[in-house]
Amino acid sequence: MKSLSSTEWIAHSLATDPPRHKSLVVTVCGDTIAPHGGGFWLGSMIELLAPLGVGDRLVRTSVFRLVQEGWLTASREGRRSRYAIEPKALPRFERANRRIYSAPGLDWDGRWTFVLAPNGSIDSDLRTLLRKELEWEGFAMLSTGVMAHPAPERDTLREILARADAADKVFVCQVDALPGIVSRPLPELVGECWNLDAVVNDYRGFIDRFAPLPGMLEKDDVSPEHAFAIRTLLIHAYRRVQLHDPMLPLALLPQPWPGADAHALARDIYRLCHARAEEHVLAMLRKEDAATPGADAAYRGRFGGLET
Repeated sequence: MKSLSSTEWIAHSLATDPPRHKSLVVTVCGDTIAPHGGGFWLGSMIELLAPLGVGDRLVRTSVFRLVQEGWLTASREGRRSRYAIEPKALPRFERANRRIYSAPGLDWDGRWTFVLAPNGSIDSDLRTLLRKELEWEGFAMLSTGVMAHPAPERDTLREILARADAADKVFVCQVDALPGIVSRPLPELVGECWNLDAVVNDYRGFIDRFAPLPGMLEKDDVSPEHAFAIRTLLIHAYRRVQLHDPMLPLALLPQPWPGADAHALARDIYRLCHARAEEHVLAMLRKEDAATPGADAAYRGRFGGLET
């Protein structure tokens, strides 16, 4: 791709890979709204999404559906509508943020965590819910009622089981290979249970798409509005790739692992554009609410520290 200006890059990105509107609102809620208190007026969201090609009607429809699905709560003040991240949805945003902004490379002690739900121990609805939630966290189903991951976050696993009311209905254990017994090594489960080729291709596609940006951002005087659009498209695309990454320890992944390069690229771009992007965010949010707070400490710690 020839060298593009920020305006041209945004237009090209939106034309070649247009984001789904509802999913884009979720990205903005997690990346932009959560650090500023977790609430927004509808007019502010309309203003924020305008440079990303999302019109008034589509914003309203997307926000309405997110309320129906339990992601947002709604209230009214006169003719204005205000929304906030639903408290029950906060753990999902927090889990996503840990995946997005933390460096890959989990330490691993060689043991695997298994979640066991023998036949008859839980009903089909709970089994389906647990499978969906655990697969989102990178677990693989080895057989009916048996899911495994080499290095899950314990707090996340505990939260999933508690929220699903399954903590006392399934078995959770850690296992490792027995020394001295002839058997297949546990790391071979990676090739059996996860389609890492698709994840590799997704990361490489992300790198190809966003590789021109660091040089462009260092050279060009990008406007706050364009910096916000770039930051949002960056996190939206990176989040989509990570949804399919089981977040396995580096010791179990093929090398070189493109997820490490993708994270470094996302970190560099985010650091280059975040300050200008925040100028735009605060200008838009404070149009509707002058008391909107600045970004919180968790925001400043993203990608290892935004002032680094």
